[in-house]
Amino acid sequence: WGVEQGALTRLFEFPSYKDGLVFASAVGYLADKLNHHPDLHIGYGKVRVATVTHDAGGLTSFDFELARRVDGLI
Repeated sequence: WGVEQGALTRLFEFPSYKDGLVFASAVGYLADKLNHHPDLHIGYGKVRVATVTHDAGGLTSFDFELARRVDGLI
């Protein structure tokens, strides 16, 4: 994870498009349970996750908790 343009971001790589899509769906499920929704950019074998708390104008504990849970999927 790193900070890019004020958002906590990470690029995940997978052997296929399908694997990335399944991962992105799992991230969406986690995000919905936490009620904190990241931006997901899906490409061939790659998923970029970017999270920021827009209401707070920056990063909060929600962003770091979501990152921790996303890492748990790998």
